[in-house]
Amino acid sequence: MSYCTAIENMQSEERRTLHKNYHDNHYGFPIYDDNELFGRLILEINQAGLSWETILKKEHSFRNAYSNFNIKKIAAYTETDRERLLTDAGIIRNKLKVNAAIENAKTILVLQKEYGSFANWLEYHHPKSKEEWIKLFGITLRFTGGEIVNEFLMSIGYLPGAHSEGCIIHKKVLKQNPMWARL
Repeated sequence: MSYCTAIENMQSEERRTLHKNYHDNHYGFPIYDDNELFGRLILEINQAGLSWETILKKEHSFRNAYSNFNIKKIAAYTETDRERLLTDAGIIRNKLKVNAAIENAKTILVLQKEYGSFANWLEYHHPKSKEEWIKLFGITLRFTGGEIVNEFLMSIGYLPGAHSEGCIIHKKVLKQNPMWARL
């Protein structure tokens, strides 16, 4: 069942509203701002092993805890910041995920120097198959397994499949010329 259909079938209005906002306004739409790209990656990494609903409910807390996803600030986090994150009940308190966010911020600063931006790094490597993307992310960034990479790239318009073709949001995404549609 597609995400589009799953939302329609949700019994709880609160759950449907939460997911519909993400589905209608964010999922599959291209992102060009490096901090927002990185924020989406942090959310996808933290979703591993959990429901997306849990992450959506905590998104504001993630944004606050991780300096509004500012890559430079996160890359400069100290051991005190790491401990602060590991005790913050508003986010996922997983040492591997917290460490991945900090180390990935440092890596993205290197990518920004080499390519001009994280967005440029992604565009430079387009197009790739899902398997090629997974391999690239695996050698470049931490805690980026197959599902994380797939969902991240689908959620930012690099891989198709975020919406079913009959979904009205699919047409809105197409109007923004996502990378997968440029093949």
